[in-house]
Amino acid sequence: MRRNPRRDLLAGVTVAIVALPLALGFGVSSGLGAEAGLATAVVAGALAALFGGSHLQVSGPTGAMTVVLVPIVAAYGPGGVLTVGVLAGILLIGLALLRAGRYMRYVPAPVVEGFTLGIACVIALQQVPGALGVPKPEGEKVLVVAWRAAGEFAKAPNWTALGLAAGVAAVMLLGARLRPTVPFSIVAVIAATVAVEVFEPSGARPIGALPSGLPVPSLDFLDTAALGSLLAPAVAVAALAALESLLSATVADAMAAGQRHDPDRELFGQGVANLAAPLFGGVPATAAIARTAVNVRTGAGSRLAALTHAAVLAVIVFAAAPLVSRIPLAALAGVLVATAIRMVEVGALRAMARATRSDAAVLVLTAVATLVLDLVQAVIIGLVVAGALALRAVAGQARMDRLELRAELPGDHGEEEYALLAEHIVVYRIDGPLFFAGAHRFLLELSEVADVRVVVLRMSRVTTVDATGALVLKDAVQKLARRGITVLASGIRPGQRRTLEAVGALEPLRPYGRDYPTTPEAVAAVRARLRDAGTMPVPGEVSGA
Repeated sequence: MRRNPRRDLLAGVTVAIVALPLALGFGVSSGLGAEAGLATAVVAGALAALFGGSHLQVSGPTGAMTVVLVPIVAAYGPGGVLTVGVLAGILLIGLALLRAGRYMRYVPAPVVEGFTLGIACVIALQQVPGALGVPKPEGEKVLVVAWRAAGEFAKAPNWTALGLAAGVAAVMLLGARLRPTVPFSIVAVIAATVAVEVFEPSGARPIGALPSGLPVPSLDFLDTAALGSLLAPAVAVAALAALESLLSATVADAMAAGQRHDPDRELFGQGVANLAAPLFGGVPATAAIARTAVNVRTGAGSRLAALTHAAVLAVIVFAAAPLVSRIPLAALAGVLVATAIRMVEVGALRAMARATRSDAAVLVLTAVATLVLDLVQAVIIGLVVAGALALRAVAGQARMDRLELRAELPGDHGEEEYALLAEHIVVYRIDGPLFFAGAHRFLLELSEVADVRVVVLRMSRVTTVDATGALVLKDAVQKLARRGITVLASGIRPGQRRTLEAVGALEPLRPYGRDYPTTPEAVAAVRARLRDAGTMPVPGEVSGA
């Protein structure tokens, strides 16, 4: 923090200017009011900066969290949301102590992109009533609420609200293209507020009175009798906070050279932030990707920038509450609509859709599930489908090929000897994973082998073996044994040997009392057995491997 404090202070002020309308807008959208959004940005922003695992992360109320909070407010009221925030904070601290942050790296990119696209759509739809200047209709699904709001607007159009929202969104989107470094969100909101004050049009509802300062911390909202019913929403909030915060930290690392976040410490910092914010009337918080990106782009190099952002917002709360209270709600709706549009990276979506059909399917499914169901369910569905498709792809790589016996014969041998051996021995090589998703496909083919006395399985290229694959292999070997066909194995790796032994699959592969390090050694053992048994003439000496 002492390296370049001036640069960090400037970055923090810039982020605060960008964060102000977002904090107000997300507070209003959550149902707890603009003051809740400001309290979250101040308290959670400061604590997450102090205790979090990223030097550049900026935290506060976010659109993704708002999407989860709206139905909780409808079901349990403001007190329920504050209680959920406390429970989510405890859960996040627990995840940090369990060192669960490292597992974030296993979330596939199509799930992340689909999740982000779905959130952007939900945020934009949530702003339809505010942008149209109509009271928010009843309904749990954003699609239903947006449709009903459009119907109310058609009955009694509020062109002032629509004009303010469209104007603010247009200024933000066009300004970002022309001058990316200028915080056009605050410029547009100020312009809209001034226009309403000067021209006094009808239909422009302001935010309303705001308290001049943060409330005294209190736990009066806590209802111990409702803790059981609020646990499930708290799990959803904690999961979303962990997911979005770690995603944001990863983005920050990629944008800034030499930065690397600590995922478990980040979860701890978010837990502390969510534990404290409700005491001041704030909603559950998470790291904000958009604000973090602004922080990095404006030259932040330490936690001082995020702390400055929280301090500036605190000054605004204490000194400028009367001015902030006159901002039109439609202008905030325009800010959030523009934010939702800017969340969608068209290039990344196009690249993901072109990568593979599986990636495109996971992306679309996750986005639709986010829009129709809820965020946590969408991520779970995306992970399950992505995992199933990945397993199918991995299973498709597994195969069993019949090898040319001549290449596996040790020592010198003539054509007559080769012809006689080829009638009795067949060698197969198993490539890839021998696991539940792909073992049945080719090992059942193995059990159909005919017209041979001995099958040699070369397993040196088997990448992994699980219990299912080992059991299927055992079953195939036993079926061949009942038909009088002996099966030998070569090249079994130590780790795979343990799995085979555990399910009893190794003994059937040891008809001569052992398995063999190499395939030529196994073939040599077969030649020796055939010679000793006098089953067929094998001319010449049998050489070693």
